[in-house]
Amino acid sequence: MFLLMSNVTLSESAAKRIKAILEKQPDKSYLRVSVEGGGCSGFSYKFDLDDSANEDDLVVTRDGVSVLVDEMSLELMAGSEIDFSTELIGAAFKINNPNATAGCGCGTSFSI
Repeated sequence: MFLLMSNVTLSESAAKRIKAILEKQPDKSYLRVSVEGGGCSGFSYKFDLDDSANEDDLVVTRDGVSVLVDEMSLELMAGSEIDFSTELIGAAFKINNPNATAGCGCGTSFSI
């Protein structure tokens, strides 16, 4: 398991929201963020709860909560910030990815 500092970061608001989610799921310990092919812009982000980290996962920790990013997704997310945004249209996790050259209106897919 990679426990080194990474260039993927977690915002304070995301850490608070993840903590609230995990408190309601006692059998889960992590939020897993991954990138999959598909979506209206080419790639899409996937969010899951997980109970364990894989050996090749990057572990990003802030304020006592941890997010897992697999090695393949990390290549596409380098330099990204995982944030949680509350807006008039709703609240959602948002990835601020400097590698994305285009994105969709919903913010869940992107292209590089």
